[in-house]
Amino acid sequence: MRLMHCHLHLDLPHIETKKGRRAVLNALKSRLKTHNLSVLDISGEYVKEADLVMAYLALDAASAARQRDAIEALIERHFCEFEYELVCEAL
Repeated sequence: MRLMHCHLHLDLPHIETKKGRRAVLNALKSRLKTHNLSVLDISGEYVKEADLVMAYLALDAASAARQRDAIEALIERHFCEFEYELVCEAL
């Protein structure tokens, strides 16, 4: 059993307010939670960037990779207008 930790950094160039960023992040968090992830928003004050951290359990390296691929596919499918960086590691 592996505990996986992922950090997602989003660039939000067209968002102008914290309310707009919060709407994007709430939509993203609700979609991510359907994949059995724990999600936490650790964004700072700058409106045009957002950071989320996620944790999940995986049985082995292959299932961890499948879950990471599912996260990336979800982001690319529903939030393709934003650039992102996803870094995952096993703890």
